[in-house]
Amino acid sequence: MTSLSSPTEENRNPRRENDWRLFLRLVPYARRTGRLLLISMGLLLPLSLASAVQPLIIGQAISLIRNEEQTWFFLFVRSLSDGLTILIGLLLLTIVIRLVFVSVQGFLVVKVGQQMTAWIREDLFDHVTSLAVRFFDRTPVGRLITRLTSDVEALGDVFSTGAIGIIGDVLSMLVIAVTMFFLQWQLALMLVLMLLPVTGLIIYFQQEYRKANYKARDELSSLNSMLGENITGMNVVQLFRREQFNAEMFRTINNRYIHEVDKTIFHDSAVSATLEWISFIAIAAVLWLGGVLLLRDTLSFGALSAFILYAQRLFDPLRRFAEKFTMLQAGFTAVERISDIMNEPIEIRDPEHPTQQRLIQASQYNGSRTGEIRFEHVWFAYKSDEYVLKDLHFTIHPGEKVALVGPTGAGKSSIIRLLCRLYEPTKGRILVDGIDIRDLPQAELRRHIGVILQEGFLFAGDVKSNITLGETYALEEIKAAAEATNVASFIEQLPQSYDTQLRERGTNLSGGQKQLLAFARAAIRNPNILVLDEATASLDVGTEALIQQALDRLLENRTAIIIAHRLSTIRNVDRILVLKRGQLVESGSHEELLQQNGLYASLYKLQMLGT
Repeated sequence: MTSLSSPTEENRNPRRENDWRLFLRLVPYARRTGRLLLISMGLLLPLSLASAVQPLIIGQAISLIRNEEQTWFFLFVRSLSDGLTILIGLLLLTIVIRLVFVSVQGFLVVKVGQQMTAWIREDLFDHVTSLAVRFFDRTPVGRLITRLTSDVEALGDVFSTGAIGIIGDVLSMLVIAVTMFFLQWQLALMLVLMLLPVTGLIIYFQQEYRKANYKARDELSSLNSMLGENITGMNVVQLFRREQFNAEMFRTINNRYIHEVDKTIFHDSAVSATLEWISFIAIAAVLWLGGVLLLRDTLSFGALSAFILYAQRLFDPLRRFAEKFTMLQAGFTAVERISDIMNEPIEIRDPEHPTQQRLIQASQYNGSRTGEIRFEHVWFAYKSDEYVLKDLHFTIHPGEKVALVGPTGAGKSSIIRLLCRLYEPTKGRILVDGIDIRDLPQAELRRHIGVILQEGFLFAGDVKSNITLGETYALEEIKAAAEATNVASFIEQLPQSYDTQLRERGTNLSGGQKQLLAFARAAIRNPNILVLDEATASLDVGTEALIQQALDRLLENRTAIIIAHRLSTIRNVDRILVLKRGQLVESGSHEELLQQNGLYASLYKLQMLGT
């Protein structure tokens, strides 16, 4: 699926591509359904023929009862009872055909739509998870959830129920029109000409519906975003008594959403009302012109009865067409919105021809130690020309323990993000063991870097799956990693030990317990490089002492980058890099930096005064 622009632009121009181009985006998914789509479309012709024949049969029955000359020849020579029996049998046959084919075709169409919806949702999810962190920094979670759920559901019917249904309705109208012209061309011409202004009116209302629907879905995204934000931050909401304030904000957004939904309802209702009035006018016109032709003996009473039925049936497909057109407009809106996401470029891609070199697992390497990190004149900006890192040039040697220190906003976390390739450097390059990280597959790079953040994120599931994170490890390996990081005793105290189910975000564990699992998660992967971003900040004194023992074992023969605001915890590292406004201003051991009496010494003295 090709896309259009970023989601931040969606309020600027709600109509960016015509419906045909949007429809073509779904064709590749429809082709994948193969035989199901062909069968469902093949059933449309017998359905249309059966629908067109029924008024003729009823008209013939009336002509037969009135003994009119326009009766079919094979009925004219039969008795009234025999002729009616034949017509009733034919009518029942068409009813059975329609019942069977409508059921089968309806099932196949829904199946096609659901299959397409599943494929689109999978592709969208795969694309979203491939996007760089930069995209998630600027996109509310609620907006993404709306795209992945309600928007995908809306467009799933565009090709299946909508497109196939419209093809069926158009085919039905053509068959009815051709049948009417064979029966009586003046009446047929009058009814067909009445379709033209009605169609134009319907298209106008549907365009207005489309605009209102786009705005309504945008307001729904805002509603979901605020809802998700409030649920996630409920502790802050209640602690700072923002319930009433947030309720008013939510009510405002909700009212805007309802206002836009009311517009869609108005335009949809206008279409239905227009068709109801036109169908009544069509029947009245048939009665008038048909009555005139009947008095002139150029039209039989049976044919007039058939035309009254045709007047209804000709506008029934148009009414269904209008209903499906409304659904299509909602679907096309969803296609536009999903295209916004699919158009987001995947900034960080694996190389097309990755280097033949591979990072070597430290435990499997018998030569020199691995885990060298080199930043070569690295510049980085989240926004163009607003650099948060400026010309960083340093080397961290294999097995070296290095701390990153500096005021808030100095760029410490940005260095970690660049090293893990969550972002790309604006200028310069980063090498691990002499290999440019852009020449390595992302999975290969991140397999050798273990990151423990300040707040460990847990998924819903059991304890062992939160340690393995989808990778295949034996239970013995999981227990060994837990033992190595001193978290085994805590896990074994849980109700079902390693099989204990954790709630979303691990809300049934304390912050310290979640952090302990994060250490086991890193240990089991045996990384060459270990990154600790305030990893012990959420631990109490007793737990921190326990983890410190595990850390000493975990850091053996590994390169380590440690971010710590408590400078007393990094006295024993090999080297400290001091950052200020994205620049490396000092480098050395704890004692060397204190002797320099620079920024590090100032920060250290301030912290010592505060203790």
